[in-house]
Amino acid sequence: MLIEEIMKTEVITLTPDHTVKEAADIMRSHHIRHLPIVIQDKQLVGIVTDRDLKEILPYGDQQTENLTAVYEMPLSECMVKKLITGHPMDFVEESALVFYHNQIGCLPIVSNQQLIGIITETDLLYKYIELTGAHQPGSQIEVRVPNIPGILHEVTKVFNEFQTNVQSVLVYPDKENEANKILVIRIKTMNPIPIIEGLKGRGFDVLWPNFPGTQV
Repeated sequence: MLIEEIMKTEVITLTPDHTVKEAADIMRSHHIRHLPIVIQDKQLVGIVTDRDLKEILPYGDQQTENLTAVYEMPLSECMVKKLITGHPMDFVEESALVFYHNQIGCLPIVSNQQLIGIITETDLLYKYIELTGAHQPGSQIEVRVPNIPGILHEVTKVFNEFQTNVQSVLVYPDKENEANKILVIRIKTMNPIPIIEGLKGRGFDVLWPNFPGTQV
C-alpha cells in the first residue's frame, strides 16, 4: 500500500510570519497537533507541533507576564526546520519504520518540492486496524509453525476445510526459537473451537486461544 492511498490531502498550513497564538488557536479549533509551515507555492520550510508550543508557552507565575510576548512570536522563531518528509509513492510499511526510528508524530508528504499531504501516527494506527480486521467481528488464533516454505498453505487448508474466511494473517518471529514463526490469524467466526481442534489434529501448536477441553 502506498502513502498516497492513506494520506490527508487537505492540509491546514501556516506561514513563518504567523504567530504562536494563531497556531495555538488553529490547533485548538481544528483538533490537530501538527501544523506544516509553508511559503509560496506550498514549499515546506518547517513544522510546529502542540509539543513545541507547550515548551515555549509560559506557565505558573510567569504566565501573565510573558504570555503576550510569546503569543506574538512569529513561527519562524520556534518551528522545527530540520524536517523528515515522505513521498506519495513511498510504501506505508517503510513510512511506519520512519515513524518508529525517528520517534515522530507526523510525516509531511512532499512531491516536486511542494507539500501535498500529511500522515500521522494515528493514521497509521487506523490503517493497521483496518488491515488486520480487528474492527470486524471475528476470532484470533495464534499458531506456532516451523519456518519452512509452504507451511502457510498447509495451515490455510484447515480453514478451507471448515469453510471459514480468513480476514488477515500476520507473521512474527518466535523469540524462543528462530527456527519457528508465529502466525496470528483473524478469522470470520465467533466460534473458533472446531478450527482449533482441526489445527491441533494436524499437529500444529496453537498458542491462543488455549481453551480447556480442546485437546484432540
